[in-house]
Amino acid sequence: MGTGFGEWGTRCGRRIDVRIMGLDLGDATIGVAVSDELGIVAHGITTIRRKDISHDIDSLKNIIYEKNISKIVIGFPKNMNNTIGPRGKLTIEFSEILKKNFPEIEIVTWDERLTTCAAERTLIEANVRRKDRRKVIDKLAAVLILQGYLDSNKRP
Repeated sequence: MGTGFGEWGTRCGRRIDVRIMGLDLGDATIGVAVSDELGIVAHGITTIRRKDISHDIDSLKNIIYEKNISKIVIGFPKNMNNTIGPRGKLTIEFSEILKKNFPEIEIVTWDERLTTCAAERTLIEANVRRKDRRKVIDKLAAVLILQGYLDSNKRP
């Protein structure tokens, strides 16, 4: 299977496009976004309600195989002074769990400072009610994380 932009995998002798997944990891939910086949645009697809690590992995596994994911970009919440706090340490632990469960998939952490704030601001500007914002904010944060990653890796 391909592992990056403009690469393809094969399945049953046919060429298939691969995608990148973006994750916004929270205590209660995981926002999930997926790139298009060309690695240009991120689309929010779901918010996973967290129960336990087994449930998290199973939920992600279904998406990974359904969408043919070759890389996962996890939002990495650094402190504003560039240090790693408790949330960052939890993200590192989660990425290690993903590496063990999906050894064929590249796992990348991506600086997500202020991503949730940007998602909240976007939803407020779009006049989305507070109750409705809570339902989609993690998914939108995942889109912003993945889109930032995709934009930084565009070829000239």
